[in-house]
Amino acid sequence: MKLLMHEVLQKVSNAKTKKEKIALLEKFNTPALRMLFIINFDDSVISLLPPGKVPYTPNDAPSGTEHTQLERESRLLHHFFKGGSNVSQNKREMMFIQMLEGLSAGEAEVLCLAKDKQIGKRWKITKACVTEAYPQIEWGGRS
Repeated sequence: MKLLMHEVLQKVSNAKTKKEKIALLEKFNTPALRMLFIINFDDSVISLLPPGKVPYTPNDAPSGTEHTQLERESRLLHHFFKGGSNVSQNKREMMFIQMLEGLSAGEAEVLCLAKDKQIGKRWKITKACVTEAYPQIEWGGRS
């Protein structure tokens, strides 16, 4: 079974050495995971959502049984960042809340933290590790 994003981040965070972290990042490499790291660590990615806590109802379905996964929903993330799409702010915020409510509580937390560039505060993962694991990521120039 594929791991959910928060499970991957926890595994990487638990790794003892930078080398182990990079090996795990390479093992679980997906476009969605790279996108989350770009949202989180690239200063040129600017969120169009209000900072801080999001007023949504966490999905209480058991992990792995919820309606959707961040892996599939990642194709819609461009709507929430500068230069991504031209929807009204109200619609953007409603879409974000609906996405969060469809995800497991853990994946919703990942997305909320990434939006505020806080993944590194919750999990022990640095931009340096991500850059080494994914040299194909070009940082900057996104907005």
